Amino acid sequence: MAVPISQMWTVASYVLGKRIKGNKRYPLVLMLEPLFRCNLACAGCGKVQYPPHVLKKVLSPEECFAAVEECGVPMVAIPGGEPLLHPQIVEIVNGLIARKKYIYMCTNALELSRRLHEFTPSKYLTFSVHLDGLREHHDFAVCREGTYDIAIEGIKAAVARGFRVTTNATFFDGTDPNSVRAFFDEVMSMGVEGVVLSPGYSYDKAPDQNRFMGRARVRRLFRAILSNRKKTWKFNMSPLFLEFLMGKRSYECTPWGSPAYNIFGWQKPCYLLQDGYAESFKELMETTEWESYGAASGNPKCANCMVSCGYEPTAVIDGFGSLSGFWAMVRATFSMYKDQGALKLLDEPVANGHAPLVQLESNAREETHA
Repeated sequence: MAVPISQMWTVASYVLGKRIKGNKRYPLVLMLEPLFRCNLACAGCGKVQYPPHVLKKVLSPEECFAAVEECGVPMVAIPGGEPLLHPQIVEIVNGLIARKKYIYMCTNALELSRRLHEFTPSKYLTFSVHLDGLREHHDFAVCREGTYDIAIEGIKAAVARGFRVTTNATFFDGTDPNSVRAFFDEVMSMGVEGVVLSPGYSYDKAPDQNRFMGRARVRRLFRAILSNRKKTWKFNMSPLFLEFLMGKRSYECTPWGSPAYNIFGWQKPCYLLQDGYAESFKELMETTEWESYGAASGNPKCANCMVSCGYEPTAVIDGFGSLSGFWAMVRATFSMYKDQGALKLLDEPVANGHAPLVQLESNAREETHA
């Protein structure tokens, strides 16, 4: 199992405690963005499109700790930007470890090998390395050649030093499922704890808006990728969320499950959408019109979203919130998902599977509830 028992127990206890108290809306993981600055400019990302004066700003360690304590989550994801560019990232990480928070530092690993010696291996710290597939596809996706090899070097160095390491991948329209399955083989051979994956999400500021998938295409792609899986593959995420991506489950978004805090404050309503900011977590929870978000709301911004930050909290709560959900999660953990139809999908040709995102022609986004 890719997620350690201690972490599963912490999350399960947290969810059950909230359920016993009758809390219906509570966070599971804080998306803590201490900066937006990055050493890459990926075509599918809108974070580095901010003006220079914004990219120079960072959250202080004290601001990070206050946000974590205010919302009370058991887990903290540190995306960005590139967290390793933050001048006090080691202090931030050590402070969160001291608070016994499970941390996933999302990094492109360009700086990882150089800075590994500054960190201490801990069950609370995971380096979640951004890899969008095999070498050719990843380098095109991040718009810079050579990044894959540098990231692999960082992964191997971190694993050798005893760090928890996962990979996180975002897949867009035109992804070759066979290439992704080969990618799983390659990263598992490096000794990583597991793989994290998600369909691409449509940042308004992203330079390339043409490769974000509608829901039907997401389900088709992930059915091909995740069916008939190998026993050697491990995923560091809820198996029920993976079933959701494959079209085997119907979930509604839990936007408050992964609240986002960054240099502007508490982002409404979630990590992906920017409909204003709150000064406190309490204000975020009490003033956000939650019913206006999620696919069921009819909000066009949410129509095609199936991203982990909104739907994995739903899956986790489902898995730990009842005996039936827990049993479904156990079954899903050990299922290989034999599917002859999915095997046929692997034989279908994929057009422009490795084309640079920024050079692809525009296609209308697919309607939502298909």
